[in-house]
Amino acid sequence: MPKYVLTGTPGAGKTSVLRLLETTGHTVVEEAATDAIALAHALGREDPWQDRTFIDAVLALQRRRQDAVPATTPHTVFFDRSPVCTLALSRYLGFPTSPLLAREVDRVVAEGVYEQTAFLVRNQGFVRRTAARRISMEDSLVFERVHERTYRELGFDLVEVPAGPLADRAALVCRTVERLRR
Repeated sequence: MPKYVLTGTPGAGKTSVLRLLETTGHTVVEEAATDAIALAHALGREDPWQDRTFIDAVLALQRRRQDAVPATTPHTVFFDRSPVCTLALSRYLGFPTSPLLAREVDRVVAEGVYEQTAFLVRNQGFVRRTAARRISMEDSLVFERVHERTYRELGFDLVEVPAGPLADRAALVCRTVERLRR
């Protein structure tokens, strides 16, 4: 079963694209950082991303979700982010790469856990703030460039999913996957 990553800045629309792909029968794996933030908030930590342990907490949840996908899944699997995104987050936040993060990124690249083609969902030109998403539009553009640079340096081919209607974005992903599978 092919496994593809959707990456990009917070609020770009990755999760919306995934929801639409899910309705057409694809398997999707949820993003971990938002849930790690929600748990930290519930435990009384207001800005968990400022703590270096946050990166490894996100990574651990990503790995559990990745491992929960049955090997017998007959459908293409789409991941809302990957450990490479977590590396980009660590870099964006100015943290050194933790040993756990370095090992996991090395593992997913060496083992080919994900297809070498990833989808870079471009920002929509705005960011809606949420409890977990407190990034400004200006900062999100910087973060988007960090994602792009990180994926490319690890040898991923990025397919740009430009801003636009949701159906068009999901259709672009599907067409690209079909083309790649031939």
